[in-house]
Amino acid sequence: MDSATPSGDRGSTDRLSVPDRALYALFARHADAGRHRTDRRRYRGTDLRTSFDVFLARAYGLSWLAGLVCATVGWAGATVALRAVSLPAPVDAVPGPAVTVGVALVAGLAGKRAVVRAAGLYLRWLASARRTDIERTLPGAVRYLHVLASGSDGPREMLRRVAATGAYGETAVAVRTVLNTASLAGSLDEGLRRVARDTPSRDLLAPFLLKFDEHADQGERELAAYLEMESRMLGHRRDRARQRAEGFLELLAEVFMVLLVLPALLVIVLTVMAVIAPGLSAPVQTPLGTTTTRGLVVYASAAFVVVAGLGASLVVLGLRPPGQTVDYERPGGALAVLASALSNPASAAVVLLVPGVAAGAALVRAGFDPVTAALGAYTAYGVPVGLVAVRRARRDDAKDAELKDFVHAVSGHVNLGRPFPEAVELVARDVDLGALNDDVADLALNIGLATEPGEGSTRAAALARFTERVGTPLAEQTVGLVAGALDAGSDAGTVFDTLQTEVGRLYHQKRKLRSAMLVYVAVGWTTALLVVGITVAVGLRVFDGFSQLAALSESTGYLLDGTAVDLSRARYRLYVVTQATMLGSGWFAGVASRGWYEALLHSGVLVAVCYAVFAATGMV
Repeated sequence: MDSATPSGDRGSTDRLSVPDRALYALFARHADAGRHRTDRRRYRGTDLRTSFDVFLARAYGLSWLAGLVCATVGWAGATVALRAVSLPAPVDAVPGPAVTVGVALVAGLAGKRAVVRAAGLYLRWLASARRTDIERTLPGAVRYLHVLASGSDGPREMLRRVAATGAYGETAVAVRTVLNTASLAGSLDEGLRRVARDTPSRDLLAPFLLKFDEHADQGERELAAYLEMESRMLGHRRDRARQRAEGFLELLAEVFMVLLVLPALLVIVLTVMAVIAPGLSAPVQTPLGTTTTRGLVVYASAAFVVVAGLGASLVVLGLRPPGQTVDYERPGGALAVLASALSNPASAAVVLLVPGVAAGAALVRAGFDPVTAALGAYTAYGVPVGLVAVRRARRDDAKDAELKDFVHAVSGHVNLGRPFPEAVELVARDVDLGALNDDVADLALNIGLATEPGEGSTRAAALARFTERVGTPLAEQTVGLVAGALDAGSDAGTVFDTLQTEVGRLYHQKRKLRSAMLVYVAVGWTTALLVVGITVAVGLRVFDGFSQLAALSESTGYLLDGTAVDLSRARYRLYVVTQATMLGSGWFAGVASRGWYEALLHSGVLVAVCYAVFAATGMV
């Protein structure tokens, strides 16, 4: 077995490059060390195309390079420090070269060890990512296998159809590994056992593969019964995971509100405290210039709000159920991107960069401060992109609603004994499917070419084209069942009965998720508007009151610094923190609604609202 195989065993070096051969000769011995036993086990759960020995040899080679760089930096830093700092007498008695060499050795060893450690963590991350993807895609693959079980295909052919379906992600990759191993070993049982042993999904995929092997040996009926039972169990597991995610999301929303409101309150308190604590206005040197202690805290609070909002948005995105997020792809070619800018958010995100930058430059020339100009450019870019995304999402929602009716209508004709192509043609001619009419008409035209026996590949191509035209996760998760199952000889009635159930279940989940996530959209907007109200009220009333009190104290002799509060500067800093809150809240609301493109819309609108309120009240 050569080094390009993902087996993790020591293989031939014939196909390695010259640097890899050198590294292999120098460091491959470390692969057998006990300290890398865990790394080897993690490696087997990845899909890397180099052997474990070569991967580890590269890691050790990189670690020596990093060690040399860190040693050099440590030596140079120690040398400069010794020349710039006068050390106490006991330390000064140590020769300078000994100190610099010692620092260089420590830095070099730390850098070398860090790289080797990072290689192990990288393997762990890869295995964890594969495990997550397998747990996400396995339920759909099992449902597909259950439909295929009603056909004439054997277990190997059923697995081959799953492996050829890109929608099943790492589950399809694992199944391909099963088939490849089975081809080399001459036994499907061996392929299933080896992948079950090496997969990172020890609690889900491994037992499924072993039980699949066991029931496949018992016959088709037993295998079909097992797949039906497993599909239901995975569905229950998915529902429990969704409930846990909803509970965590509720907690996250509560924490999010606190994290975004507290920085604004902190800025208000610091501004008020500056009247009785002049030390907060002491100058502080930073790499970006001179500011005050209060200013440093203010801008750090703004940065914290942005990071908190981004982090919360990423968590929300990760908690969304699989198959409920659309990934738009740009078409090839500049003209195609430009032509699709009004219907494809990915294209709009590229095309509208230039107008956004131009808007920012215009604001700078008009005399606006850099923060306002940058936020104006962001709004001019994000709002149109978000509007395109909302328009596309509404079109997709309409198609998904009609897709459910389309499947129901076709299923009715198929259950009456009509062939699938004829059923599609009748539905295209007699049923008004709204947003789906053109796509169904195109499917009927293309699928009519596959009415002759032996033209299943043409039928599959027509269905694949239909799925691509519809372009929604619901179509990808459901229509793909039809082509493979019918080509496998599955009973058409069983296929469409299963498809009706699947479409109805997925569409219901989508609507339920949409309703549930609107609560968190409201949380984001409520937090943002609450912060705007608080900061504007404080800026107009409290700051003026304390400024007047400070001025009055100068005539009474009370210890208040009348110059401690610069109203225009305090209000501007409050404006910066409030705008940071608008960004974080908008991202959270948009991601909760549909995704990152809509996050641009929500945050852009909130930024514009914040500026309008501050400008209308004279605070900026």
